[in-house]
Amino acid sequence: MLAGGMVGLVDGRCQVAVGETQLAYEVSGSLDAPPVVLLHALGERAASWAPVTARFAECFCVFALDLRGHGGSDWPGIYSFQLMCDDVVGVLGQLGLGAVTLVGHSMGGVVAYLVAMQRPDRVGRLIVEDAPPPFPRDRAIPDRPAGSLDFDWPVVPAIIAQVNAGDPAAWDGLGAITAPTLLIGGGPESHIPQDKLVEVAARIPRCDLVTIPAGHHVHEARPSEFADAVLGWLSA
Repeated sequence: MLAGGMVGLVDGRCQVAVGETQLAYEVSGSLDAPPVVLLHALGERAASWAPVTARFAECFCVFALDLRGHGGSDWPGIYSFQLMCDDVVGVLGQLGLGAVTLVGHSMGGVVAYLVAMQRPDRVGRLIVEDAPPPFPRDRAIPDRPAGSLDFDWPVVPAIIAQVNAGDPAAWDGLGAITAPTLLIGGGPESHIPQDKLVEVAARIPRCDLVTIPAGHHVHEARPSEFADAVLGWLSA
């Protein structure tokens, strides 16, 4: 049994404690099915996966997390890719999940890379949507929008600053990823340089690269194509 003793078909929101941090997640599908864990992009939350969650839940037990500083998870004010990686590993342990299919978009994809590098026992398959590991960039930190937000604003400058600085260790660590990996690029309309995805695919030992020319938010812009690509690759 997982997630507080739930069995059978589930569809709801839950919370789990990792250390002193409460992390929220949405779970759907059958708890008897293989687990898929979804990690969202910067400034989003678990609900951003809604366009594809129902398709995934037909075959898998889907756990969509609110990463720290986002949605219903705690907003502790301290943010980094490594802290988010540690949170995800903690959630997998608290839920009693073995090796999962780990799916990450953008910021969540970087976190997924780190989990796969550092805890290969936790990742059976890795799927990353339009996100290379942090390479040096010069992205301006935007001004905070007016009004209330569904995430803690300090997470934005913290993550953008970390990405701008680059992380050579993350690039070097790609060769240590043991999980079969699928990269899904958004094509020329994405702000992510697609040549970086080609570099990533060349470094990971078992990696397939697919391009769906939909821009950065592939799973939202073209959910059917995204789900077909993911499910087809997982069943191959």
